[in-house]
Amino acid sequence: MADDKPDLAWRVVGGLVGLGTAWAAKKVLGFAWKKVTGKDAPGEDDDEVGLGEAIGYAVVMGVGMQVAQIVVNRTARRRYDSWRALRQVPPKP
Repeated sequence: MADDKPDLAWRVVGGLVGLGTAWAAKKVLGFAWKKVTGKDAPGEDDDEVGLGEAIGYAVVMGVGMQVAQIVVNRTARRRYDSWRALRQVPPKP
């Protein structure tokens, strides 16, 4: 049962990867939104933006952020597991 719990190093790495991914995805999606629509991304308190545009932005941002998190977390986990396996292999005599 103790093997099911991720080690502390992965928790730290996973947290940092998640934080960096969220920040980068928000920047990239905001930039893409401006290029496609020609307008700045709507803010939370932006009453001048129509409801449809605000919902569209929320959907694009939500889906984009989740896809980025899945891809980056899976890649980071694979790399971390292979690095950890390398460390556990005893050196050849």
